[in-house]
Amino acid sequence: MGAARPGADRTVDLQILTVSDWHGQLDPVDVVGVGQVGGAAALSTYFQQERAANPNTLTLTAGDAIGASPPLSNFFDERPAIEAMNLMGFDADTVGNHNFDRGVDHLQEMVDLADFQYVSANLRNRDAELTGVEDFEIFKVDGVKVAVIGVTNPEAPTLVFPDGFGSIEVTDPVAAADEARAAAKAQGAKVFVVLTHMGITGVDPATGEAFGPLIDFSDSIEGFDVVVGDHTDFQYEGTHNGALVVENRSKGLTYARTTLTVERGTGKVRAADAVFVTPFTSAVTPDPAIVELLAPYRAELTPILSQVVGSATRPITRADSCGRADGRLCESLVGDVVTDALRLRYGTDFAITNSGGLRAALTCPDAGGGVGFCPAAPPSNQITRGQVLSVLPFGNVAVTGSITGVQLKAMLENGVSSLPGANGRFAQVSGLCFTYDVNAAPGGRVRSVVRQASDGSCTGAPVDLSSTSSHTMAQNDFMASGGDGYPNVVSSIASREILDQVLAEYVTATPLLSPSIQGRITCTTSGATACPVLTAP
Repeated sequence: MGAARPGADRTVDLQILTVSDWHGQLDPVDVVGVGQVGGAAALSTYFQQERAANPNTLTLTAGDAIGASPPLSNFFDERPAIEAMNLMGFDADTVGNHNFDRGVDHLQEMVDLADFQYVSANLRNRDAELTGVEDFEIFKVDGVKVAVIGVTNPEAPTLVFPDGFGSIEVTDPVAAADEARAAAKAQGAKVFVVLTHMGITGVDPATGEAFGPLIDFSDSIEGFDVVVGDHTDFQYEGTHNGALVVENRSKGLTYARTTLTVERGTGKVRAADAVFVTPFTSAVTPDPAIVELLAPYRAELTPILSQVVGSATRPITRADSCGRADGRLCESLVGDVVTDALRLRYGTDFAITNSGGLRAALTCPDAGGGVGFCPAAPPSNQITRGQVLSVLPFGNVAVTGSITGVQLKAMLENGVSSLPGANGRFAQVSGLCFTYDVNAAPGGRVRSVVRQASDGSCTGAPVDLSSTSSHTMAQNDFMASGGDGYPNVVSSIASREILDQVLAEYVTATPLLSPSIQGRITCTTSGATACPVLTAP
């Protein structure tokens, strides 16, 4: 045995395992060219192995572990996801916008079900609406007190229905995090970790530097050792104000293993390092306890959701024509199909949907199975009822109504307002094509709008964008009520059918879907800000 490292007994290696934006991804994700990745049972085994290698471990996530989830969790009010997280050994989570998708009463049920601690320090009136959620939790890990503080994203109330938060208000995350840190320090905490439901939204092509709310937040807080990001499906590691900042790919596609070498007495972090792990299912034996947990849920859904409702000539992916996996930068095939389904169903001039509402590919993976209850090894590009629900998991209602040209332009302006940063408000459209200038100031970016011709090409007549013009529009009820920053037009709309039913019936009525990228959304630039680069036809 080698000689002990001098002073080794005075330090401890703390291990922090984190996932980001898990969204109840109980089953593995089929990654093209890679294979199956993640899923609760495989992740649980990976976590067990990590803890066996270093028992001084905390397992954390930073919001949206539920909500916008596949049917296996969504159908059962997210209980399977929380039950799986209990078995996976999570210690703490914060609350993101999707935690409020079903309102505060449902969130309370999830808090009560969880064996781990929920933390969020920047929610005014929190304790009037929720019990069991704290500003922070202090964990004693091999004699070192570690404070885990939670922070909710400031724009969260705009990302759910207006009554989703009850009387809760989201306050300044920086001030709340600093105040919670001071309170935790007064209780003896030496190491400080903040779970924030904020993420990276892009990378400056000129400098290679990441930007977004996670960077802004991390640059503004003081005295933290680790900042865990979330919300934007971006893998990142960097150091800001002395803190190691990490964010993972969403849905368990990666997890971060962060190691802090800490002085026992002072709590000073001598070294910090993060390694991103891709949890390949083929590399481990799935945790049998989670397999057993999910079996009855799966058996109940299979006869219903494995029904094949249609097929396509090509994969209809969530990824857009710029290669963005969550479809939030450019036109996407699934966006085209969903908006076409809406427009044709109700005979409106136009249809629009927010990309954040589209959560999966419409077609089954070639290997079958997966979140959409696809038959084993089906013919290519089949579509099941479960796959439709995976695309549209929120239970939104389709709505129609008349809007003015000014309102239409406001919708399109909102859809491109966050670029070049990716955002769920990015618009997918049908019946029209529009061009925008990414270098112009938000609110003044849309340069032209034309109708789609009968063949789908962008060669139709210009759209009248005046205040006296009138156009019929189909959209989802979340957007119509002001969600994602869209104009609130609830006073002039009519509610129709459940959105996923509209899509399922459209798929069934179309013998063979064959969508293509049609140039419905075209970027130009008048200055230094670059357009997203097209990678797919």
